[in-house]
Amino acid sequence: MAFREFETVVSRRSLLRGSAYLAAAGAFSGLPFSRAAMAHDVGADWPNLAAAIQKYIAGRKVPNMIAALGWGQDAAHTVGGGTIAFGSDTGADLDSLYRIYSMTKPITGMAAMMLIEDGMIRLDQPVADFIPAFAEMRVLKRADGPLEDTVPADKPITIRHLLTHTAGLGYDIISTGPLKKAYADLGITSGQLSKTQIPGLPHVQSAPGLETWAERLATLPLIAQPGTKWSYSCSIDLLGRVIEVASGMSLEAFLQGRVFDPCGMTSTWFTVPASEVGRLTDNYGVVAGFPVPVDPAPDSIFLEKPPVLWGGSGLVSSPRDYDRFLMMLLGYGTIDGTRVMGEGAVRVGTSNILPAGVSLEGTFAAGEGFGAGGRSVDGTYGWGGAAGTLASVSYKFKLRSTLFTQYMPSEAYPVRDEFLAAFTKDLAAKAGV
Repeated sequence: MAFREFETVVSRRSLLRGSAYLAAAGAFSGLPFSRAAMAHDVGADWPNLAAAIQKYIAGRKVPNMIAALGWGQDAAHTVGGGTIAFGSDTGADLDSLYRIYSMTKPITGMAAMMLIEDGMIRLDQPVADFIPAFAEMRVLKRADGPLEDTVPADKPITIRHLLTHTAGLGYDIISTGPLKKAYADLGITSGQLSKTQIPGLPHVQSAPGLETWAERLATLPLIAQPGTKWSYSCSIDLLGRVIEVASGMSLEAFLQGRVFDPCGMTSTWFTVPASEVGRLTDNYGVVAGFPVPVDPAPDSIFLEKPPVLWGGSGLVSSPRDYDRFLMMLLGYGTIDGTRVMGEGAVRVGTSNILPAGVSLEGTFAAGEGFGAGGRSVDGTYGWGGAAGTLASVSYKFKLRSTLFTQYMPSEAYPVRDEFLAAFTKDLAAKAGV
């Protein structure tokens, strides 16, 4: 087993893909839960989705799995349940806590859009304006080649490049060869998994803080010329450091003050308070088809202050909280009458902002668009996380949808494809198609 956020995480057949999902969603406005004021379980109205979720829980593949679905600005409703851990009596619900890993990326992406709206950064501004060490980058002739075999970057890395994974940066979870080793040697890590050493995974000491992490990253070559190729990367983590420099605040403080507090997200943290450990789910690694605890809640690594504030993978959140983030996006920046960010910033951030001419060939973004830290396809924006979470917002149908469970690697089970198939089947049945 390996820690792979390599979206793995969101396959091309996932919730964020596919005309079948979008076509079936046309019936959504007539669904029985769409106007209810209070959140409740609506599994009876979604028999295929409920059965797909129950299969995993009853089969002890995972202890919990919850889908949260919402229409417009109305409350989210759930399908599924289970317990927060195998052997626990505590039920999983909208307020249980999950490691969302790469579902952190859209949050950081929208934080950057707020600063663009504020005039503190520009979409096509060079990153070197904020972190001078990135002024003269080198590019590997071969992505897996010697670190000395490089050519100069022919253009600067920009904010747009960071938002869309087109900066030419690598990632410790997907890079190979000497660059992968250099990332490990310098502590340029992509996140954290457990306090316990996992067999088969090397122990890597993370750089001490986001500033040092970013400065060390700047000493290493890129794997592609900026703006030429889509490649999943650590760019959103680097964007977190840009947010810190531009705002004069830590990434944690900025997200708390500009996103979490105004959205009413009371259960989203880089460090889970000790008082909330009773809500934290266990995370499991799937080995030979069996779930094995890798980060049990009572001794979770997320109870300790992380060495780096990873804007690409560092948050723990609840289904209720993440739904409120999506509700704010669906409200074009407003929630419960509070304006969190401007409508224009949301529209741009959830649209396709890929640089002109960028190559998507051979990537899982092929044939699709990309916005501020998340996939943008036919009016739908969102992303997923390495431990089995998914989230999207559909502007065409005013639909918010999330899926929460905890297991790694995410490709160990076909949860995403099965979720999409069951969800689409239920919607199609309601539409009479």
